[in-house]
Amino acid sequence: MSPGTVFAVPSTTAIPSTRSLLAVAVEAVGGAEREGQVDMAEAVERAIRTGEHLAVQAGTGTGKSLAYLVPAIRHAVVEESTVVISTATIALQRQLVDRDLPRLAKALREELGREPRFAILKGRRNYLCMHRVHTGAPDEPEEAGLFDPFTVSRLGREVKRLHEWSSDTGTGDRDELVPGVSDQAWRQVSVTARECLGVAKCPIGVDCFAERARAEAGRADVVVTNHAMLAIDALEGYQVLPEHDVVVIDEAHDLVDRVTSVATEELSASLVATAARRCGRLIDQSVADRIAEAADGLAMILEDAPVGRLDALPPALQGALRATKEAAHACITSLGPERKEDVEGATARKLARSLLDEVHDCAARILGAFEDDHDVVWVSGDFGDRNRAASLRVAPLGVGGLLRERLFGKRTTILTSATLTLGGTFDTLARQWGLPAASNARKAEGTATDKEPPSDAGAPRWSGLDVGSPFEHGASGILYVARHLPPPGRDGLPPAYVDELEGLVNAAGGRTLGLFSSMRAAKAATEALRGRLEYPVLCQGDDATGQLVKRFAEDPRTCLFGTLSLWQGVDVPGPALQLVVMDRIPFPRPDDPLASARQKAVESRGGNGFLTVAATHAALLLAQGAGRLLRSMQDKGVVAVLDPRLATARYGGFLRASLPPFWTTYDPEVVRAALKRLDAANN
Repeated sequence: MSPGTVFAVPSTTAIPSTRSLLAVAVEAVGGAEREGQVDMAEAVERAIRTGEHLAVQAGTGTGKSLAYLVPAIRHAVVEESTVVISTATIALQRQLVDRDLPRLAKALREELGREPRFAILKGRRNYLCMHRVHTGAPDEPEEAGLFDPFTVSRLGREVKRLHEWSSDTGTGDRDELVPGVSDQAWRQVSVTARECLGVAKCPIGVDCFAERARAEAGRADVVVTNHAMLAIDALEGYQVLPEHDVVVIDEAHDLVDRVTSVATEELSASLVATAARRCGRLIDQSVADRIAEAADGLAMILEDAPVGRLDALPPALQGALRATKEAAHACITSLGPERKEDVEGATARKLARSLLDEVHDCAARILGAFEDDHDVVWVSGDFGDRNRAASLRVAPLGVGGLLRERLFGKRTTILTSATLTLGGTFDTLARQWGLPAASNARKAEGTATDKEPPSDAGAPRWSGLDVGSPFEHGASGILYVARHLPPPGRDGLPPAYVDELEGLVNAAGGRTLGLFSSMRAAKAATEALRGRLEYPVLCQGDDATGQLVKRFAEDPRTCLFGTLSLWQGVDVPGPALQLVVMDRIPFPRPDDPLASARQKAVESRGGNGFLTVAATHAALLLAQGAGRLLRSMQDKGVVAVLDPRLATARYGGFLRASLPPFWTTYDPEVVRAALKRLDAANN
């Protein structure tokens, strides 16, 4: 074979099947073939071939990453196309890019005829902007805290460190800076997509880290990104990801929340005031004064506005929004079209224009939200914490229609997670994604292609597959519901719950992850039990979450208490974690504006708003929390839910059906005895 043909791609028929490639991959990483993994890989391959969307629930230990990466890589190499992998967490992105994909690329090189290429792509704000580093940030204090000497000195030290790092980094990726810096400091050396001058106009455009990452992604077979970038690519009307015909969404249980977050906008008086400062030196002062006055007016109105959802727009607030929108439009008009000017002037104008567009568009969206039922508007002040100035927020009532049209309607989509069947069915989440009730369509016999011709009629076709888990949940785990306790109240953690928690932790000998529905409850439990337990109790917020989890994993006698944000971030196999405690069913707060609006909308159509919205939300979080327990084949332990409603309420059956099939008990003596036996076995 001549040197020029060493990496020639063999014909499609010469490339081994997905099943064969998976066997090679599993052997290369030192794993063992699992039935669920094989079933998933073949289902993913079939979905890519037929164009039918696929939802796969794959429990912890299945090896789902390999199960979707192998058929995805095979497709990309055979078709010379790109497959996008989207994740919700940085941890999974790093696992894919730093561990799974490098090993797979080497393992499959010979079978595929060349080494597959992969890349990671994040939003522009995640990359260092060298132009911003060299020219500096505009002189515009964005927060009152900047006038505090301590804040200023800390910010200065962080920015100095970023400037030094800019000479050493090869990627400019914020996640590679360890330890990290504050958001305030990072804003001084980065830009949003709206603020970017563009590669053609930027004097450092050819060396731009973000553009370099995009170019690398354009040459890759597999591009790893996050749900936010996927949402921007699908919803914002401009392309940020390379052309692709297949997308795999891992951690798909988080998709709706991440897309909703991208589609949510915020308008505050401080944002309007910053826009006024940015354009103040670039346009006529009388025009700039209009938006400064609009900022003052909006601040006065919001100062007295009650926190919560707005079912109608108060006249005073409506007037303030119109004044803000019109003032922003006047400033944009005064700035005029882009000019041929020096780079410094172009930068100032771009920064001003981007913020003015944001203010104008958000004000217009809020004003229009009350003419239809597509958006929800609320006054945000951390639900009564007025230490932070109030702002207006607007979010879509649902994102299913957007996803159906702009994601499922354009490319084959595979959605996977350990938690997709809520209440025992895929349909609960499918409705949120904009998919119809369970579809198991099969291709007609005798067709010339596996993919059906495109059609404007009907909803997207999809199928669901639960490949289970290699864990024997009934033999390895116990679900304990404290049915004898009183229902939780609104006044924090009841004393009976603290007593119950103390007994469980003592029986387990530490080894406890406490997942609480509020930071207040987590801190209350920590303070109460630190004086009553002989074991160390760590609390979220005491240190960086990663450091707390590390300390927890290293000392089996330690307990770690925290809130919802911990639920996806803890992966501690082995005897350090044998008890997961959840204080209450994690329903959304009754005053949560988005959840309450969605519930109301379901009820207006004759549905059960509580079950559709609140119970679904709770089921997902309960399942995620329970999933922290068994992380390896050797793990054993208890998931304890202190809220008796899981056993006594009518909706309890739906919630329990969303959990892994643990052996269930309501007897505190039985569960404490089991925990003591586990503790003794690990001593």
